[in-house]
This record gives sequence, C-alpha cells and structure tokens, in this order.
Amino acid sequence: MAGIVVVFDFDKTIIECDSDNWVVDELGATDLFNQLLPTMPWNSLMDRMMKELHSQGKTIEDIVEVLKRTPIHPRVVPAIKAAHALGCDLKIVSDANLFFIETILKHLGLEEYFSEINTNPSYVDEQGRVRISPHHDFIKCSHGCSLCPPNMCKGVVIERVQTSLSSEEKKKIIYLGDGSGDYCPSLKLKEVDFVMPRKNFPLFDLICKDPLLIKADIHEWTDGGELEHILLNLINTIATEENAQLISAADCKLQTMSAHEALPQALPVRQ
Repeated sequence: MAGIVVVFDFDKTIIECDSDNWVVDELGATDLFNQLLPTMPWNSLMDRMMKELHSQGKTIEDIVEVLKRTPIHPRVVPAIKAAHALGCDLKIVSDANLFFIETILKHLGLEEYFSEINTNPSYVDEQGRVRISPHHDFIKCSHGCSLCPPNMCKGVVIERVQTSLSSEEKKKIIYLGDGSGDYCPSLKLKEVDFVMPRKNFPLFDLICKDPLLIKADIHEWTDGGELEHILLNLINTIATEENAQLISAADCKLQTMSAHEALPQALPVRQ
C-alpha cells in the first residue's frame, strides 16, 4: 500500500546477528575487540578494528566474503519483497554501517527495495581499508537523547520521516526492531502506527516494562517466519481498512449526487 512506510532495523531484525560482531569474529579479531571495547565508543571501535584487520593483511574481499555468509532466516527476504510488491515504502534505520548493509543487501538481491538507508557512513579508502564514521558527529555536539548511543539517535530519524509524510496522505508507519536503540523511535510512533519488537530481545523487554508509553499498536515476533506472517497481515489489514473507507466515501458522494438529481427542475419565469 502506498499509505504504509515500513522501517526496518538491520542487525538481528533483517539478519540474524550483529553484523559488526559477525565480521570481527569471523576474521579472528574477537580478543582484540573485547580488549579495546571498554576504551572507546562502539562506532569508533569498529573503525579502529577495520584498521587493525587491514594491518593484519585482511582485504576488502575477505570482509565481503564474510558478509555474504551472514545468517538470515529464509522467510525474511520473501517478506521484504512481498511488502515492496504491495506498494509499501521500505526504509532501514540501523546502527551498523553503510558498507556492511549495502554488501549484504546486494548479495541478497535486495538493494533496490529500500528507498532509504539511515546508518553510520562508511567507505573504502585509497589503501583499501573500510572507514566508518558516526551518523551523528558526537565530537562536535550531542544529539541530546539519553536513550540512544552518542553516534546515532534513531528517534531523530523517525521524526524526520514523520515530518516528510504529508498530513493529507495519512500514512502509517510499521517499525521493526530488536535492540535498546529501537526503543526511542518506538516512543515517537503515533496511535495510527505499529511497532513490531522481537520477542525476548531488549526492545521487547523495555516495552514490557511500561507498554502504556507506546502509542502504536504492539505486535511481537520471534523469528523470520513470524515476521513475515505478522508484517504482511498488518499490511493487508491496513489496505482493507483503507479500501473500505474509500468505498464508503464514494458511496456518500454518489448518494449526494443522486439527491441533487432528484430535485425538481426550476421553471422559467415569464417576463
């Protein structure tokens, strides 16, 4: 439906793992990662890890091959394609990074299905090393949200998406996520929206502490099979309701026109 925006988190939502951890673990750098983790923010640490892996002789091709092996539930790709085919506007909001996400989406044949990817910028420099920078430059200033990590507030992204939607279009947002970073954007959703937290993950646990703080309808899921079933059911339900409203509005218009046509014609007045 053209009236639905579906916003996906990436790690542990579209894919079954944390893409940062996956690359670090698969390339044998877990011990160094854990050693450095207490010393710097996660986003800065991942940029540092890309430097360390490059110095150890790991190439872009090595990283790409690891990303191609990223685990994903077999029903997630069909769910994304089906939502897109139904006319939904699909977006990604993730605290991973652009190189990892685009590489995985390309491998899955999904790179053309998303209108936006909101994440930490990354690129391959002239030395063949992946460089990762923060979505929000927290060195210059804070984004001011105590719920989110310093490099990205997903709530700010959702507010921008909401602002971009015309009030006349009355679009609804379906937000899918799993982590604590998905709690802030969930709080921004409105009564007409839907949030799909992954059950027994941090977002679900945070919502369960006080569900009344969430204005949107809550629909939990456990795996890719349930994600597909619940997401497509929500889309079809919204579509059915919108079609019913259009038919009702059309009926009212026809009844009004019929009533006007039934009025007697005015007679001409002789001069």
